[in-house]
Amino acid sequence: MPENLPLRSAYLAHAAVALALVLFASMARADDLTIEITRGSDSATPIGVVPFQGSDSLSGDVARIVQDDLARSGYFDPLARDAMFARPHSADDVAFGDWRSLDVRYLLVGRREQNADGNAIRYDLLDVSGGRPILQESITVGSDHLRGAAHRISDAVFEAITDIRGAFSTRIAYVTAQGVGDNIDYGLYVADADGHNSQSVLTSNEPILSPAWSPDGKKLAYVSFENERPSIYVQQVSSGERIRLTDFDGINGAPAWSPDGRRMAMSLSRDGQPEIYLMNLADREIQRLTHNASIDTEPSWAPDGRSLVFTSDRSGGPQLYRYSLDSGQAERLTFTGQYNARGRIGPYSEQVFMVHRSKQGYQVARQDLESGRLVVLSDSTQDESPSIAPNGTMLLFATQQGGKGVLSAVSVDGRASFRLPAASGDVREPAWSPFPSSGR
Repeated sequence: MPENLPLRSAYLAHAAVALALVLFASMARADDLTIEITRGSDSATPIGVVPFQGSDSLSGDVARIVQDDLARSGYFDPLARDAMFARPHSADDVAFGDWRSLDVRYLLVGRREQNADGNAIRYDLLDVSGGRPILQESITVGSDHLRGAAHRISDAVFEAITDIRGAFSTRIAYVTAQGVGDNIDYGLYVADADGHNSQSVLTSNEPILSPAWSPDGKKLAYVSFENERPSIYVQQVSSGERIRLTDFDGINGAPAWSPDGRRMAMSLSRDGQPEIYLMNLADREIQRLTHNASIDTEPSWAPDGRSLVFTSDRSGGPQLYRYSLDSGQAERLTFTGQYNARGRIGPYSEQVFMVHRSKQGYQVARQDLESGRLVVLSDSTQDESPSIAPNGTMLLFATQQGGKGVLSAVSVDGRASFRLPAASGDVREPAWSPFPSSGR
């Protein structure tokens, strides 16, 4: 993002040539994204994840997937496999003294057996200091669902120890591009939260922007330029069935589902400058919320559905504002620095996350809503499009590495981070899904 590019010029450019996506310069296929842990947390809890019995193939190494999940969360520091004295597969086989000598606080052991119904996985999570099991479970899945089973185990282990619901079974959406210059093909993909199992949702020779998950995780809203101007579409992820939701003159951008899934906030320039609007999805009736000579865009809902955070340049530069649906009034939220944009309120309504321009560049940051204190979270300098994990522990965003676009994630305390680069090409516009609707 250019250093002195004002918000007004950015959005006029957006309407004409799809904002930052035109900067893509190389191919991004539907390859899985690969995880590179870039910073661990000094306060991470030591845990041992013993290889499961009967689970040694690359696709079926359930324990390895669980270990990787826990490691990238920033909450856990898994013991290296070559440091393990023994490899027990049940609680009865564990010599707790050996694991205490390795300073391991928790231990996960398990085994996988094939049967007529698929794969039966039995695992035990043990408190090493107390010498007792704290979680024991058996699950049965088909051989093509072992990764999903591993993520479910990770979720259960994470919650049993932290009392925070695990988000390893969630998904991410992101945009890719293929080609150079005027010959760029774009793709919208979804993948598991660890970057595996990527699937194409849409391919187009015109830009795709701003994917946003529905609250039930079954649909994606996004902006497509396939009719040579931006329109908002809503698509069923599983079937590919879709509708064009808006096709007004000018900008149709930044779709954001209400928490109950009944309304869509968006930025439209149908009446002149971009303003914030609400659409009732049942009858597509439009309600204009903001009335200002400035540009108002990038709406995001508070979890209770009673207010929206949006970006506006009404103070002379991009800053975050909160619009109350009860009062119809907007208040300014950010005062640190001259550029704060793409605000996202955390799931517990205590913090807002954003792109903040610091002396180093454009970085993701968090601000406490009560105190107003702002903290920069990332080490990179070309960050955009932050999206929060549904359990509020991690922030996913797009940035640059080695001259190409990659996805990065950082814990909300800034202590742990990892990257998810594609095997080739650029990725942008990440969106973290809600919890699976059938998860509880």
